[in-house]
Amino acid sequence: MEARHVRGKQGLQWILSGFYFFRMAPLNWILLCFTYLLIGTTLGLVPYLGGFVGILTVPVFVAGIMVGCRQLDLSGKLELEYLFYGFKKYTSSLITIGGIYLVGDILITGFFMLRGGDAVVDMWLHGKRFDETELAGVANDILSATLFSLLLSIPLLMAIWFAPMLVIFEQMPPFIALRKSFFACLKNFFAFQVYAVTLLILGILAAIPYGLGFIVWFPVAFASVYVSYKDIFHHEQEEDIQSMPEGDAEESENKEEAN
Repeated sequence: MEARHVRGKQGLQWILSGFYFFRMAPLNWILLCFTYLLIGTTLGLVPYLGGFVGILTVPVFVAGIMVGCRQLDLSGKLELEYLFYGFKKYTSSLITIGGIYLVGDILITGFFMLRGGDAVVDMWLHGKRFDETELAGVANDILSATLFSLLLSIPLLMAIWFAPMLVIFEQMPPFIALRKSFFACLKNFFAFQVYAVTLLILGILAAIPYGLGFIVWFPVAFASVYVSYKDIFHHEQEEDIQSMPEGDAEESENKEEAN
C-alpha cells in the first residue's frame, strides 16, 4: 500500500472535513476528548512514571479515537468506548510505537539541554530564575536550543503521524508503519505545512476566549488526522465504501474488524 501525493490545499480541506466530523456528533466528541485529556492530566500528576506512561499510551488512545472516526464516517455514530479500543487489539504494536516516541522525546530533550548549555540545565532541572541582565545573556542559547529541538521533532512527528492507523487498520508491524508514515508525510510535506500553519492559527484563536475554543479545536484536530489518513492512503477505497448502501457499508466494516 503506497501513499498518494495530494495538493497543498488539501491541508486546509482536512481541517474543514474535521469540523464536519465534529458537527456530526459534537457532544460525543467533547466527552471523548475531555475523557482523554482527563486521563492524560491524571497520569501527568503521578511522579516520575506518570509522564512516561502517558507518552507510551498516546498511540493506543489515538488508535482508538481513529477507530471511532471510522465508525462515525461509516455509520454516523461515535461512542466513548472506542477511546479504549487500542487496549483490546494490537496493543503491543501500539505500545512499541509509543516506546519509540518516548525514546525520541528523551533524546530531543537531551539535545535541547546540551545545546542550551548550563543556563538551560539550571532553568530546566533546578528551576533557576534569571534577572533581566542574565536573561539577555542566555536568550540566544535558549532560542538556539528551542529551534534545534523543533527541527529534530519534525521527523519524529512525521514517523508517528499515521503509524497508529497503519497498525490498527492495516495490521502493519510497528517499524514498517513508522517508515511508511514518515515517507507519506515527506511526500505530502507542503500539504502538511498548510495544515500545521492553519491549525496553529486556529489554536491561537481558540485560546483567546479563555481557552473555550479548544472545546472545538481538539475534536477537529483529531478528526482531521483521520481525514488526512483516508485522503492519502485510502482515497479511492473510501469513495467506494461511501457509495455503498448503508447496510453494505456496515457489512464491509464488520468484515474488516473480523480480519
